[in-house]
Amino acid sequence: MSRSTPAPGEPSMQSVTPTFTPDDDRPGLTVVDPIENKQFPLETAAPVDLETAPAEGFSFPVDGATSFVTDRLALPYVVPVYARDAEGDLCFEGEHHANETLPAGEYLLELMAPVRLYVSVDAEVTVRSSDDRLTIEFDRPTRVRLGARSQHDVPAGTVRTTAEPAALAAAISTFGSALKTTAPDRAFPTLRGHPPRLVLDDTLEIPAEFDPPETGIRLVVPPDTGALYAAAPLAYYLGATVSVGDEPRLETDRGFTDPLGQGEHDLERSLERVLRHCFFLDCVVRTEGLYRTALYERRVVEERVDLDFAELYAMDPAARLEAYRSVPVETVEDLHPAWSLVTYVTPESRHARSLPFLANDLSIVRAAPTDSQSPAQSTPSTRAQTPFSADVDAFVRAVSDDASRERRLETGAFVSPPDADAFERAWLGEGVPVGANKLLDGAFENALAESPEPETIEITVACTDDAMAEELEGSLYGGRDELPFEVSVHRRPSVAELESLLAAEVDFFHYVGHVEDGAFVCDDGTLSPATLESVGVDAFLLNGCRSYDLGVDLIEAGGVGGIVTLSEVGNPDAVAIGRLIARLLNGGFTLRTALSVAQRTRLVGAQYVVVGDGSAAVTQSGGGIANRCHVTPVGDRYRVTIHVYHAQAGMGGLYIPYVDGVDHHFVAGGDLPPLELSRDELRRFLALEEIPVEVDGEFYWSSDPLLERAL
Repeated sequence: MSRSTPAPGEPSMQSVTPTFTPDDDRPGLTVVDPIENKQFPLETAAPVDLETAPAEGFSFPVDGATSFVTDRLALPYVVPVYARDAEGDLCFEGEHHANETLPAGEYLLELMAPVRLYVSVDAEVTVRSSDDRLTIEFDRPTRVRLGARSQHDVPAGTVRTTAEPAALAAAISTFGSALKTTAPDRAFPTLRGHPPRLVLDDTLEIPAEFDPPETGIRLVVPPDTGALYAAAPLAYYLGATVSVGDEPRLETDRGFTDPLGQGEHDLERSLERVLRHCFFLDCVVRTEGLYRTALYERRVVEERVDLDFAELYAMDPAARLEAYRSVPVETVEDLHPAWSLVTYVTPESRHARSLPFLANDLSIVRAAPTDSQSPAQSTPSTRAQTPFSADVDAFVRAVSDDASRERRLETGAFVSPPDADAFERAWLGEGVPVGANKLLDGAFENALAESPEPETIEITVACTDDAMAEELEGSLYGGRDELPFEVSVHRRPSVAELESLLAAEVDFFHYVGHVEDGAFVCDDGTLSPATLESVGVDAFLLNGCRSYDLGVDLIEAGGVGGIVTLSEVGNPDAVAIGRLIARLLNGGFTLRTALSVAQRTRLVGAQYVVVGDGSAAVTQSGGGIANRCHVTPVGDRYRVTIHVYHAQAGMGGLYIPYVDGVDHHFVAGGDLPPLELSRDELRRFLALEEIPVEVDGEFYWSSDPLLERAL
């Protein structure tokens, strides 16, 4: 992907128009979201002539549309399908093993693909699906209108604010203006827009279009930067206005008052509990809305609590909040999805500009603890903190003792963020976090500057030492039929060549080689990213010793996020780690989730960390939502626990395992209830997409022949 040049202080915020391209090697077309690097092919019975169509008339917002004549659409894998009639009423929903014929009429079919698709047609429609393929057939060749909506959201504009608490509260109050609905459907990630950017200035300036929605909900927190930061995600999700006061509370214009905790810790936990509780109940109640999906969590809630879901769905936001708060949290807390991210933030006012991005991710925000720092000299030790088997003194990916490794650390320290009840942790502030994503304010805005360059996923692999070339063997990236990749491998590039590779507009850069004194090592010299004016690389893996500084420099020059090292890495283990992370990224895991899964293999410890925006991804998941599973043989059957990540889908996505007998969805996030499968059922499930599989403590891929022996 390429970048346009924004005005000083203002990143470009690209409008996104999906592209529709006829396929050369088979009848059909491919829909491309050029910003998110998501693509979805549709096969037709015969080649089609595409004509530009208006984006209006789909009942849902679309970013672009095309039309063509066909009697059949085939999808490369099964996705949920919702059909609505001419009146907008839901008349069919299906996924795996569907076989439904709708009588002749006007229909709008919604395909929950990586790029959201809408098919408008006037015909008899038949939907059929198997384990791994879905077809939509019409009784005759008919003109189809196909609309597409990107799931990429950008801020619609900018709010300027001072660092004064009352002004900052007013600025945070604008976040709810981005919600596309204040109904429970806001729990769907695609129905939450991105809050406006925040810029620190001398005055408070709020454009009229960012006035808070009229929800009748107000959040009062102390006039403290940390409290305001912690309140931002809840204020966004509830569409609440924020003000400062001595008595923290949540209140409505109906006279309802809900006291919040006193003191920093208690207030943060109160805000977090309200957000988790309201979000979860929205996930349940939204089944009365646009998508009347059979939901596992609803079935369980109905057994525990007497609630009128239809009445709750129809309530105004303030009344619904009161009703939610009357449900004891402990009655449903065990059903809450595992949260995606907890971010620890130091109270500097400059971090206000990151709040819209944290709120957009629904990250829990907590004040960074003041007792988490340790001296910079305590660099995480390869031997002490990881179970590496190699003797790192034998061959590490550094060519000197790197005495200047404190270059960036001399004014800071290593920090140890507390454990958190979430998939991932992040740190926004001074210091180098061990075991957490080091967020950088500029990384979020660099992502806004991306501009489309569609069609292929471009990956550059550079190896500066032949002794490390084992990491490049085989196909690290690509190999997915539904996605085109362009992978270029460069062995022993010169300094000038490496500089050119970093300047090129590519989606991912994988470096294999030595690092010395904060620079890449080539045969003819070294290259420090700090000397580069700009880079075209979006995301990266710098698999060399102590590459942290290089990663920060790449982001400061325009990158978005990457995986780096804090200490020496032994070459044999670095090879294994690099290949594993590459395969995870190739399968749709984000930087953070890829590293998280890699850490479960016990191959990688505290010396690898994510810098910048850890939610960056190279490509989409093969099944829509990244997941892994744990398999335990039980007699002649298998107990299968599927662990579902939010990853690219965002908080509020749905997941259903394509297994016989499972007729309901789950709210994505965490472990699903275990499944008991036969050997054939397990084989069919694992054949649907390539995912990580753990058996008896050993790590496999679902396509790995060794897995068959382990089972």
